[in-house]
Amino acid sequence: MKTPLQIGVTGGIGSGKSLICAVFRALGVPVYAADDRAKWLTEHDPILKADIVRLLGAEAYTPVGQYNRQWVASQVFQNPDLLGQLNQLVHPRVMADTAQWVEQHTHHPYVVKEAAIMKRAGDHNTLDKVVVVQAPMDLRIARIRLRDPQRSEAQIRGIMQNQMSDEDRAALADYILTNDETTLLLPQIVALHDQFKSGC
Repeated sequence: MKTPLQIGVTGGIGSGKSLICAVFRALGVPVYAADDRAKWLTEHDPILKADIVRLLGAEAYTPVGQYNRQWVASQVFQNPDLLGQLNQLVHPRVMADTAQWVEQHTHHPYVVKEAAIMKRAGDHNTLDKVVVVQAPMDLRIARIRLRDPQRSEAQIRGIMQNQMSDEDRAALADYILTNDETTLLLPQIVALHDQFKSGC
């Protein structure tokens, strides 16, 4: 069975990767939002739910079965080992879910997987190419403050410091999209779209 090219799209908070993925969707490309899907799976995948309860205890879920995100974050944020164990539970379920999703879209020449954390194409993943979205830090901070006014600049900078650096992200890129509000964005996306449609 022919499988479509799998294109990863990633970028730091405020870079605009969700906007880029919305354009790919508008061009008719299926987009798998890995971070959103992981959140969905923590509440709807019975195997994953059972594993998380075994790892963190019943408090990981509210009495009505919702994932207790804030409580879980408070447990794992200061405990890298526990965070690693949680990720080891979530990632295989997301990988299996992604594989199933790709199988449902084999009639497309390529599909896009959007995620905040990504490795180089082929590095323990099924990606063929990785697109990194970049924007200047001040602009990223301004965007986040606009959409999330209760976050302070210090909080946003703290999140950025915990993410991969722009330099490290650029190192895993096959392509870089510049989203700095001076470089035209649409022609960059359309050029990639034409390339991916033809099989890279």
